[in-house]
Amino acid sequence: MKLASDWKDYEIIDSSNGLKLERWKDIYLLRPDPQVIWDHGDLLEKYPNIHAYYHRSNKGGGYWENLKKTKESWNIEYKDLTFHIKQMGFKHTGLFPEQAVNWDFMMKTIEKSNRDIKVLNLFAYTGGASLACLKAGASVVHVDSSKGMVDWAKENVRLSGLENRPIRYIVDDVVKFVKREIRRGNKYDAIIMDPPSYGRGANGEVWDIEKDLDSFIRLCLELLSDTPLFFLINSYTAGLSTEVVNNLFKLHFGKYAGTFETEEIGIPIREGNLILPCGITGRYVFHEK
Repeated sequence: MKLASDWKDYEIIDSSNGLKLERWKDIYLLRPDPQVIWDHGDLLEKYPNIHAYYHRSNKGGGYWENLKKTKESWNIEYKDLTFHIKQMGFKHTGLFPEQAVNWDFMMKTIEKSNRDIKVLNLFAYTGGASLACLKAGASVVHVDSSKGMVDWAKENVRLSGLENRPIRYIVDDVVKFVKREIRRGNKYDAIIMDPPSYGRGANGEVWDIEKDLDSFIRLCLELLSDTPLFFLINSYTAGLSTEVVNNLFKLHFGKYAGTFETEEIGIPIREGNLILPCGITGRYVFHEK
């Protein structure tokens, strides 16, 4: 398992009975997590400094309860990257801290290539991967179907001092965009995707990872340049195991010289010396010709 263990502004302090207590710089949030099936005490009783608690509803969704006066939004940093954080619906904050393991990989791989790299970031959300690639010197095309998420990514880029780096923001259904890029003849050296289990585009397009991921990877391979660098797939879908992603790499990347690895990613939990699993990541790194 790859661990996001280099954070200073973020940590999971404790976990118990379906909840995790996190520190986001100086704000303490208590949020549900289905992986936390163990009992480590009542976190509300153990920690009087909790700012906000997300209550999950049995009918779906939920709501935030602010236990202390809490900022509407604030910023946190990971190394040289800055992210805007706020309480969102469905328990989110606008950032998945475990993705730091992928940001480190992207930055190291792009810097080591010592050449101009063009990156396509699909299902790009608030832009963590886009920031990492820009910081490493790549140019980025950032694609997400939500205008709100793309605007948030622009803010993160600005906060990180990267607004003058080469990035294009695209609000569109990712499948439609990839098909247009194929027709245009555009090529990319690195492709990143973080597909949801299920989703709908702005015009009612339906995405189902079990039905659509295989064919979507085939499409994306048509966008690879003659000297590709890496192809990264991240997933939080429960049924998508590391071996399933390995199989996809074996089936679709056979004509390329390269190596791949697929692993769980996670975050250390301070109390109890535990680890919280947070999805999987698969990386295909192409060998230089």
